[in-house]
Amino acid sequence: MLRTILVSTVVAIATLSTSAEDRSYGRSMVVTPYGIVATSYVQASQAGARILEQGGSAIDAGIAANAVLGVAEPMMNGIGGDLFAIYREAKTGKLYGLNASGWAPKGLTIDHLEAKGIHQMPQDGIDSVTVPGAVDGWTKLHDRFGKLAWSELFQPAIFYAKNGYAVPEALQEYWQDAAPGLMQYPESRRVFLPEGKAPALGQVFRNPDLAGALTLIAKEGETVFYKGEIAQAILKTSSELGGTMTADDLSQYSAEWVEPISTHYRDWTVYELPPNGDGMAALEMLNIMDNLKPSPDGPSSVAELHTRIEAMKLAYADVEAYDGDPRFATIPVAELISKAYAAKRAALIDPSKANCEVAPGALPKSDTTYLSVVDREGNILSLIQSNYEEFGSDVTVKGMGFALQDRGGLFSVDRKSPDALAGRKRPFHTIIPAFMEHGDQHIGFGIMGGMNQPLAHAQFVSNIVDYHMNIQAAMEQARFTVSAHLGCNILIESRVGPQAIAQLTAMGHVLQVRKEYSTAMGRGQAVLHDSTTKINYGASEPRADGAAVPEVGFATTAEDKTGAPRSP
Repeated sequence: MLRTILVSTVVAIATLSTSAEDRSYGRSMVVTPYGIVATSYVQASQAGARILEQGGSAIDAGIAANAVLGVAEPMMNGIGGDLFAIYREAKTGKLYGLNASGWAPKGLTIDHLEAKGIHQMPQDGIDSVTVPGAVDGWTKLHDRFGKLAWSELFQPAIFYAKNGYAVPEALQEYWQDAAPGLMQYPESRRVFLPEGKAPALGQVFRNPDLAGALTLIAKEGETVFYKGEIAQAILKTSSELGGTMTADDLSQYSAEWVEPISTHYRDWTVYELPPNGDGMAALEMLNIMDNLKPSPDGPSSVAELHTRIEAMKLAYADVEAYDGDPRFATIPVAELISKAYAAKRAALIDPSKANCEVAPGALPKSDTTYLSVVDREGNILSLIQSNYEEFGSDVTVKGMGFALQDRGGLFSVDRKSPDALAGRKRPFHTIIPAFMEHGDQHIGFGIMGGMNQPLAHAQFVSNIVDYHMNIQAAMEQARFTVSAHLGCNILIESRVGPQAIAQLTAMGHVLQVRKEYSTAMGRGQAVLHDSTTKINYGASEPRADGAAVPEVGFATTAEDKTGAPRSP
């Protein structure tokens, strides 16, 4: 009898397991008729979701979440950095682009560097600092699409800065790596290296100076940052370190509304922002891939990986040669993202061999955080914000608790380059938000990580379009990325499998195999709105510490204590 029961139980379990869905990704999507905030830090997602519950817009929630990220991920982003955004307005279906990247101080020129005996762009220190654009970016987004009062958006960030937060896993590792750079500057040591070292995992870190700066911004708006008390602190810090920043450099800065650029990949439309960012590299890569059929063996097959890698190298060679600030040079965007040009570039791909020396095509003359938000109405914010490298320039503004970005490090000292350093010019940028849509499906997405971003975007898009993955599966799929050594050198996750790695190596790819979920592949988020069913979906990158968090479906505002269900 016992044997019969055991056999029956085993059979039942086996039947249940085979009937349940097997899947190749770990997390489930968040699915709700209400809003979702997806970020790389759980408490930032919660803060944004709380703003949605209070009746805030997707923009309000994004600003609140971004402010918390600046507190909790100080090496990645903050008020000392830049910002780019794409916003979908549900009632019109229109996309708005915002370029809130700052310019170089007027006195920061190639001549200035040469006079100091510097013949290449500094990657840290005061001469790598450009004007921070994030606060003006928040302001322009809120002025146009915000609902809640400006001051309300910063209360969660002020709370965490003042009272502290427990340092999470991935961020502790970044902090540890950045410690030697911070040690160079007394203010950076004081603020970010308590007891002379990076905070330990789980240690509560407080930043009362940043709480004070955010309180000023909440009360006085962007004026205090670009003309008032915070501006004076930035100027004093710059002056003491021999920098060139002036009051006019700060006060005359303004973020710019821009028209997103796009291409059709198969039957989807994919959007990026125009230069000075490198979003056009993602579109060119997709256009090249559009000339070739996806492999029936899947995204981790040798044929598909080879196609993606070779398409990436062609697109990156072009963006390196032609990208820059369109206010200073003519950037051939239309040519680079044209289907005719992509066909010529695709013809250069050898299906059996890696190309290790890729030149830019001939043309006709002519460390970061990402978040996505969707609200109940289907408005979508795709926002990326960054200090560039870990803790940016390593220079912390005295008494204000935030580091200044080192975006100037991406300028060139080659006077013939479209990205040549010049005063009031914006540098080439690696941070890019993205958006894609097809019929009633609208997706805001991004995957941060320096030059990883365009190729990570293209891989994500292909996973959805070619392999019909949902947004969480597409985000979790094994990825490859560029190596600092360029050429045929590629970083790749071990999950693609030893057989694929061996075959790619035989084709000439030089692979550095990383662990299953490597942060070198970037940290991404995505939200999807179905405009027919009115259902929202959220996905969060397993390579980070974050989550996609939905707003609750019942009233929680002070005005409504009934807890009544809220209409999606």
